Amino acid sequence: MTNPLNSAHDYTDYGDYDENTSTFKDDESTAPCSQEETWLFAGRFTPVSYLLVFILALVGNVLVLCVIRRYRQSRHSPCSFSLTDTFLLHLAISDLLLALTLPFFAVEWMNEWIFGWFVCKLAGALFSLNLYCGVLFLACISFDRYLAIVHAINISWRRKTCHAQLACAVIWVTCLGLAIVDVRYRDVKPLHGDGKSVCQMVFSEGKTQQWQVGLQFISLFLGFVLPLLVMLYCYLRIFKALCNTTPRRQKRRPLRLIISLVVVFVVSWAPYNILRTTDSLLSLGFLKNTCHLNKVLEIGIVVTESLGLAHCALNPLLYGLVGIKFRRELALMCKTVLGPKVRSGSAKWSHGWGSTRRATGSFSSVESENTSYFSAVA
Repeated sequence: MTNPLNSAHDYTDYGDYDENTSTFKDDESTAPCSQEETWLFAGRFTPVSYLLVFILALVGNVLVLCVIRRYRQSRHSPCSFSLTDTFLLHLAISDLLLALTLPFFAVEWMNEWIFGWFVCKLAGALFSLNLYCGVLFLACISFDRYLAIVHAINISWRRKTCHAQLACAVIWVTCLGLAIVDVRYRDVKPLHGDGKSVCQMVFSEGKTQQWQVGLQFISLFLGFVLPLLVMLYCYLRIFKALCNTTPRRQKRRPLRLIISLVVVFVVSWAPYNILRTTDSLLSLGFLKNTCHLNKVLEIGIVVTESLGLAHCALNPLLYGLVGIKFRRELALMCKTVLGPKVRSGSAKWSHGWGSTRRATGSFSSVESENTSYFSAVA
């Protein structure tokens, strides 16, 4: 996972790049590879996809934050929060901050970077910071569910949010260290050929390729492989526990949700990381460099990066709105804001998905945490 405009072979880092030709040459021809079709496609596709993700992620994550704020105020104590509630809060903040950087890069794709070097560094750092944080918070949520369901960790211990706050602090600090690279090396430079300014990573001459490949593999491990391994282990153990302890009728919905969480994460980020790994192998000389392969990678990375970013808009649906108690809190908030006219409709919506009994405790917890999972991940 890398920053926008550094995805298609990090084309902005090559000093002799021209808008319509690539410095990469097909081994079977002395003519440079044409980039015009790739640029035209990316210039049309990327702004639309970034702005769409921005709008959906903004609405979804602001809604999650509002519901969480209402819940905490109604309980008069942050201690009523479970660990998962805390991770969900930080996930929503991370996804929201990531979404807020997308309009800047959308404008860059439509024209050029017009916001100056300070905003370039800030937007690049925020993008990297929250991209890493988001997937690591997902891993934390799955691990908390694993402790609650498989090992039935004492609920009173798990509701001490200091444990979750400590984990969140470690994640933020670690990812901030990775984002410092953007602060140090990102700058506004003109493209050779048409003079348009772009916000790009600028490394010292002679070390561009080594830095890019190194950052790509760090991103691959921390941004995909590690969270995926944690999620797979935790959800497989949860899946097994539910199959062994939960009646067949009651376990269908939580098992479907487990599968959905893993599948959505893999579908969102696996294609992008596979293409980025292929790009790194190409840069290291392990693959034959051809114009066709370059074109496939460049267009593929542009498309799959947008698919991965869409995950920050899907998280509120997967980890928030699917929860029975979350929906109930959302319905109560809507009644408060919109007035008594929506009382009957919101009550029907909030109760239609689950039990009509008034929930107690964390909106992301369940009455029996060692057997039910559906509400637990919300």
